[in-house]
Amino acid sequence: MKLATFTAADQQFWGVVASNGMIALSPDFPKWKSLRNVIEAGAVQTVLDAAIGRPVTHAEGTFRWDIPVPDPEKIICVGVNFPDRNAEYKDGQDAPPNMSLFIRFPRSFVGHETPLTRPPETPQLDYEGEIAIVIGKGGRRIPEAEALSHIAGLTLCNEGTLRDWVRHAKFNVTQGKNWDGSGAMGPWLVPFTDPSQIADVHLQTRVNGDTRQDDRTGRMLFPVARQIAYISTFTTLVPGDIIVTGTPTGAGARFDPPVWLVPGDEIEIEADGIGILRNGVVDE
Repeated sequence: MKLATFTAADQQFWGVVASNGMIALSPDFPKWKSLRNVIEAGAVQTVLDAAIGRPVTHAEGTFRWDIPVPDPEKIICVGVNFPDRNAEYKDGQDAPPNMSLFIRFPRSFVGHETPLTRPPETPQLDYEGEIAIVIGKGGRRIPEAEALSHIAGLTLCNEGTLRDWVRHAKFNVTQGKNWDGSGAMGPWLVPFTDPSQIADVHLQTRVNGDTRQDDRTGRMLFPVARQIAYISTFTTLVPGDIIVTGTPTGAGARFDPPVWLVPGDEIEIEADGIGILRNGVVDE
């Protein structure tokens, strides 16, 4: 079973995904306002069990998908985490010994089936297909050997980027990574129960049906366990935190000439065992 956050009639709910809609569970557990609170309480299995035998409360077409954890304390993204991505920079340097990191804000993401927003300030909207992990058990200086036990679930991310705005300054990419509605996350949260769910997963990005990114998590320069251990060295990870784990080669910026997203495009991010995240594009 999969958990999701969604909005219907201007009210946000969380619940379990069914084959023909949603089973809203948040009205039955008012003490847990969001899935972050469910995760904090260690109650994922409790709410999954509560959905057994329950009818659909919101049929397909009657709700909007939201990002699965709408109120994380922090979203930390890992950059340049596949071998070919490092080579794309053409600077002659080997992969660095430590990972590149940056922060995104929840407002920069929309849910499944909601279009990404291209702002009027620049046409250089690009895609980055990634797997995201949601922290279930917090901690500081988490040993790498124990790191995977701190994961609550997996979701997908289109880490949409405004390329020229990541070059507005010398040492940061924050501006190009945080435009409102420029990325997407979802559709749902797949509970994490086994290391094989992240060890060597096939990850693919398609734009209008054309495969643009295609790789496996087993080729990551910094595997997920290493990411959790490294990040928790300098900041305390808490339940509901999201780590976006890195994108393969093949983003639009790397074409010659670059190929930017335009209104009417459809982007699909797909990963084995997680699903498909699908979004269009509209102008602001």
